[in-house]
Amino acid sequence: MAFTIPALEETREDIRADIETWLPGTQARTRRTALGVIAFAQAGGINGLHAHLDYLQRNFLPDEQADAPGVERWARRYGLWYRPATLASGPVTVTGSIGTTLPAGTALQYTQDQVYVTTSELVLVGASGAVEVEAQAGGQVGNLAAGTRISLVSPVAGISSVAIVAAGGITGGADDENLNGLRQRVFRRMSEPPKGGSLADYETWALEAHASVTRAWASEHEQGAGSVTVRLACDNNPDPIPGAAVVDACKAYIDQRRPAGRRSVYVVPPVAKPVAYRVRLVPNTAQVKAAVEAELRDLHRRDAEPGGGLLISRIREAVSIAAGESDNTVLAPTANVTTATGELAVFGSIEWVV
Repeated sequence: MAFTIPALEETREDIRADIETWLPGTQARTRRTALGVIAFAQAGGINGLHAHLDYLQRNFLPDEQADAPGVERWARRYGLWYRPATLASGPVTVTGSIGTTLPAGTALQYTQDQVYVTTSELVLVGASGAVEVEAQAGGQVGNLAAGTRISLVSPVAGISSVAIVAAGGITGGADDENLNGLRQRVFRRMSEPPKGGSLADYETWALEAHASVTRAWASEHEQGAGSVTVRLACDNNPDPIPGAAVVDACKAYIDQRRPAGRRSVYVVPPVAKPVAYRVRLVPNTAQVKAAVEAELRDLHRRDAEPGGGLLISRIREAVSIAAGESDNTVLAPTANVTTATGELAVFGSIEWVV
């Protein structure tokens, strides 16, 4: 049976009643009497003790009730801490005169707050060439999709002032980890303690390796006997499929921790299988549409995994529980979404049918 902490006034009334019961003829119902003042002060002290005990029990375990100090205490015990923001990086294509040099450290920008620098020197041997750039500020704001136009901050003779983000995009930027992210990793450490290189260990290492990684899956023998394949998802990014920067960081991190004899370890992004939805919705308002899309995106994050697909019943449920929805018909897909080994069902698009 749960214990309910009494309100301050309830505690005061209990103490007043006790005093008057055990000291017949006295008055403790008002603060203008000595006994009333004692009852008032004692109730305040007891209420403070109740609040302190409530704080302690909420922070006994690092669950959803715990405040930051409670979660951090458990994190320090396991050697975990908030993951810092990471810098986005990726290739851009520049054009110019053959033989022209673009120096390392050349600055380009998308907006005033999105500045990138080249990480190596590029000598054009043709009309165009690709060079790696890295964001100057950490966080998701540094990620750019392929095809985005960025400009040189200062002109370089023989080089066009506009560069284009190449295939794969500028990726890998992630914000500082928040309390909920640290809480989830602490919980995973509690539920999946290290086992000397089990599949769960590989998943844990992937989740620790880069702040962008929100989910990871490990499997055995896909690339041959004794091999381990680790796949990643970055659900906080517009595209959950990780880029090369994230994959490389996870590979390096896992290589430092895997058992010495386990050399056939492959860290790869899953192959995206976009799911196109067709939905008839009542009411067909912008707010309800946004709620349906949010629920479907959340469904992908909760249920989709490489080779796992999505159940049509879960898709219909996600549409039905959207805030403001009163009726709907899911016209596509019409059956369970299936995926091959390594494929991940990702949110593609929604066509709203009137």
